[in-house]
Amino acid sequence: MPGSAQISYMGPWPKDVGIIALELYFPSHFVDQAELEQYDGVAAGKYTVGLGQARMGFCSDREDINSLCLTVVQRLMERNGLSYDSIGRLEVGTETIIDKSKSVKTVIMQLFEDSGNTDVEGIDTTNACYGGTAALFNAVNWVESSSWDGLRGTHMQHAYDFYKPDLMSEYPVVDGKLSIECYLSALDRCYSVYRNKIHTQWQREGSDQRFSLEDFGFLVFHSPYCKLVQKSVARLMLNDFLNHPNPNTETGPFTGLDAFRDVKPEETYFDRDVEKAFMKASADLFERKTKTSLLISNQNGNMYTPSVYGCLASVIAEHSPSQLAGQRIGVFSYGSGFAASLYSLKVTQDHTPGSALDKLVSSLSDLGVRLDSRKKVAPAVFSDSMKLREDTHHLASYVPRGSVDDLFPGTWYLTRVDEKHRREYSRRPLDDDLPAEPELVCLGAAAQHIPSPVKKMPRIPATTTAPEASS
Repeated sequence: MPGSAQISYMGPWPKDVGIIALELYFPSHFVDQAELEQYDGVAAGKYTVGLGQARMGFCSDREDINSLCLTVVQRLMERNGLSYDSIGRLEVGTETIIDKSKSVKTVIMQLFEDSGNTDVEGIDTTNACYGGTAALFNAVNWVESSSWDGLRGTHMQHAYDFYKPDLMSEYPVVDGKLSIECYLSALDRCYSVYRNKIHTQWQREGSDQRFSLEDFGFLVFHSPYCKLVQKSVARLMLNDFLNHPNPNTETGPFTGLDAFRDVKPEETYFDRDVEKAFMKASADLFERKTKTSLLISNQNGNMYTPSVYGCLASVIAEHSPSQLAGQRIGVFSYGSGFAASLYSLKVTQDHTPGSALDKLVSSLSDLGVRLDSRKKVAPAVFSDSMKLREDTHHLASYVPRGSVDDLFPGTWYLTRVDEKHRREYSRRPLDDDLPAEPELVCLGAAAQHIPSPVKKMPRIPATTTAPEASS
């Protein structure tokens, strides 16, 4: 389906979506199973008869999950005459991780560099030997939906800005300066793609309106730290300024910015003069559209994956249903390694009492109270707790030492890790007068204390916030 390639014709809704090409790769070496039986000193036929195997391929230290995927993707493209700029989604299904943070997908994006196509959705799907099937289902669902031409801009690229190569450690390897550059460059690219798509949509509808940041009611960002979010708003204003054919530098938000008319975005990531000027110019925009999104980020720090959604929840919690109704919320999601998307949500117009929007706002109205109900501890206590996690998170036959009493009611917590690294959990009761709920643990094929199946909820046709589509 279309990636960055030009779309000249909107065809009918996709049907009969399925597999039209396959590529299979296996290592160039194998070991004979009869010979391996002899080498291992096992009974003749144990592998060849008992397992029904004749040969077994294997990888040397020259190959890993990244190299295997690079090989098979490039072979698929070459053997089927496909162009990299025609790809709109690439999903990796695997049971193997080589890094606890950086995806295999971002490594594969090296193959797309010459084409200039970085608007390629999809990421890794990991679950033992089922990962490939789940990835296939995701890809089919994407093609069959309106998402393949959805109103969003995506940028994916290979970089080692923040990653977790040590599987025994909870901590990342970070190149701070590169990480900021990757974040800002992804923001530039995603906003450009998004803006071009919405312009195309408006042109089809007969409008020659130019899109700008003022067309967002609110803007939320992945928030490693709050200051970067403020700088990101300034960055987007720089994009609007450079993209405008004839910006007014006498009055309005672009006042006094003449000197920056010819700057190249890729040369300004660490330009203090540009940053200072556009942070000043975007101060009002930040106050109106983004500042309230930083409630949780400011009070809790970076949550990694849910960070941007903590910002979205903060916006909802800090406004009334009538203030949110009908607004377009811009959402910029970023993950190191790196993958990013900018998309928008359109809030329903219905803000009457008892409406879905009213209930959503009500459900998040206690965020501030919950944040204030936490217990403050001294830095030394924090440091000791982090050291304890570092020393024990990978251990077997381990019983956690941290207190359960300070956890919020209803919180699940680890009770022990057995000798086979199986982790058991219990839940603190919602009412402190009740006993703790039973532990949960999966033991191979058998399971103890399996919870009741989750009841399937009916599909709700009216949603409170919905992703916008371009067609």
